[in-house]
Amino acid sequence: QLQLVESGGGLVQPGGSLRLSCTASVGYSLHSYKIGWFRQSPGKEREGLSCISSDGHTRNSADSVKGRFTISRDNDKNMVYLQMDSLQPEDTSIYYCARMSGYCSSPVSWRYDKWGQGTEVIVSS
Repeated sequence: QLQLVESGGGLVQPGGSLRLSCTASVGYSLHSYKIGWFRQSPGKEREGLSCISSDGHTRNSADSVKGRFTISRDNDKNMVYLQMDSLQPEDTSIYYCARMSGYCSSPVSWRYDKWGQGTEVIVSS
């Protein structure tokens, strides 16, 4: 069955950048799915970050990260990315890519039904 695999997390200084990557398990394609990123820290609520349509033509980010985080995809490579710039300590979390439903234009409609194990991002000096 479809599994999503995140990578690219790590330790970064405040103000730095990271690019997270998401791909599917061998033999599966992300091409037909709307994909999003969310983050969640232990004991905290899930926070939706970004959404991108299956063809990549529609994308959106939550207000909390708009202007700093950019979602993109390369269907030829079966990859979805989250470019994160101007990272701050409050961005420290576990980041997940997920198959999702809802409208990219409406963050309140974002719902996730499958996600990977996550990749940890730590922003600290």
